[in-house]
Amino acid sequence: MRRTVQFNRFVLAFLAVGVTATSASADWHTFWHNMNVGYHRNNAWPDPFNEVDAMQVVQPFEIMKHNGWRLHNTIGHELFREGDGALLASGSRRVQWIATQAPSAHRELFVMRGLTPEETQSRIASVHQTLASLNLQGQTPAVMVTDVEPGTSSGAWATKVSREWLEGMPAPRLPQVSASGNNSVATPSGQ
Repeated sequence: MRRTVQFNRFVLAFLAVGVTATSASADWHTFWHNMNVGYHRNNAWPDPFNEVDAMQVVQPFEIMKHNGWRLHNTIGHELFREGDGALLASGSRRVQWIATQAPSAHRELFVMRGLTPEETQSRIASVHQTLASLNLQGQTPAVMVTDVEPGTSSGAWATKVSREWLEGMPAPRLPQVSASGNNSVATPSGQ
C-alpha cells in the first residue's frame, strides 16, 4: 500500500512537472523572442521613432495651413449684397478663383453666416448658382457655413500703408566695392 501511494505521488509529480514544463517552455520561447526583438529595436534606435516624432512636429503646422486656407476661402459679408444675400461681382470672381485656381485639396468654400437663417440660405444658394454657371470639370467644391470672419481692412488704409512703405524705401544704389574687393561698376575706374 505504501508503494502504491508513493507511486501515485510520483505519477502526480511527474504529470505536474510535465504540464508546467510545457507552459514554461512556451514562456521561455516568448521570453527569448521578446529579448531578440528588444535587441534589434535598441540597435535600430532612433530610426523607428523618428517618423512619429516628425509627424508630431508637423501636425501643428498642418492645422495652421488648414486654418489659413479656411480664412482665405471664406466669402465674407462684404462680398454679398445686403438684404437678399446675392453675390456681388467681386464675390463671383472670388468663388470662381477658389473653384478653379486654388489647389484641388483646398477647393472648399466657406460662407459667412448671415444675420438670419434665411439670409444664410440665400447666400449659400447664390454661391451654388455661381458654381453651377462655371461649368467645372470634376467635383464641385463643398460649400460650408462658418462664423470665423477673416481679418480685413479698408482700401484707404491699405493704400496709405503701401504708399508710406514706398516713400520710405531708399533709392537703389550699387555698392562701391564688389564682394571680391575690386571697385564695382558704380565706381569710375580712375579713382
